[in-house]
Amino acid sequence: MQGLRSWLAPAGVVLMLGVLVPPCGPAARQYVFAQAVQFVVLAVVVPALVVLGAPWRFAGPLAGRLATARSHRTSGARTWAILVGFIAVALGWRVPVVVNALVRYPVLTVVEAVTLVGAGAALWVELVESPPLLPRISRPQRAAFAALPMWALWASAYIMGFSGTVWFTALAHPPGHGLGTVADQEIAAGLLWTIPGLCFVPVVYVALITWLRDSADPDDELRAVAGARGETEAAGLRPPRGWRLPPPDRAG
Repeated sequence: MQGLRSWLAPAGVVLMLGVLVPPCGPAARQYVFAQAVQFVVLAVVVPALVVLGAPWRFAGPLAGRLATARSHRTSGARTWAILVGFIAVALGWRVPVVVNALVRYPVLTVVEAVTLVGAGAALWVELVESPPLLPRISRPQRAAFAALPMWALWASAYIMGFSGTVWFTALAHPPGHGLGTVADQEIAAGLLWTIPGLCFVPVVYVALITWLRDSADPDDELRAVAGARGETEAAGLRPPRGWRLPPPDRAG
């Protein structure tokens, strides 16, 4: 598994370059669905791959110090700022006037890539383990932090896909010449639903299932009770009369 993870970050870099250079780059300035693929790859797929496979070992002691510093900064406000920042950046690049500018001025795509990958990586560091970096929020929070940006992207795609009008004027197609504009937007909406779902839904599922499994472990409760008894005995205290601990498991 560790060997597989080491290939994820390079795959993310290759994928990022793939959606920026020809033929994908020029196609994103001609078709709505190609522009949607470029956007969602930069915003979601590339950050996820880079964080999951980040080669922190090459950073040496710096990685350990960074992990320690993160463990001491568990402020909820900081992580919420990361979440809100990602949603704002992602939705900002989906505004029609911004997409039209991307089509007319291709150099802006570099700015888009830097901001989306940066904001996305900051979010994914809080969602998944990237040894030695660990998420600073609980598993239920991780599920929420994965679901909220996914829903935001879905809502944006829904509005575009079902608008029935030209959403991005710079990507409009003349009637009767190939793929129609409305059909193009509907395909893009489907892609903006599918790709974020493939990336975020597993995080939601794993976070919730792991949390439910761990919270339902009876051994944790027994160990907690046994630990409490040890502390009271060490302090010279006895349990109240009639209070009984579960008998030890002699079969083990």
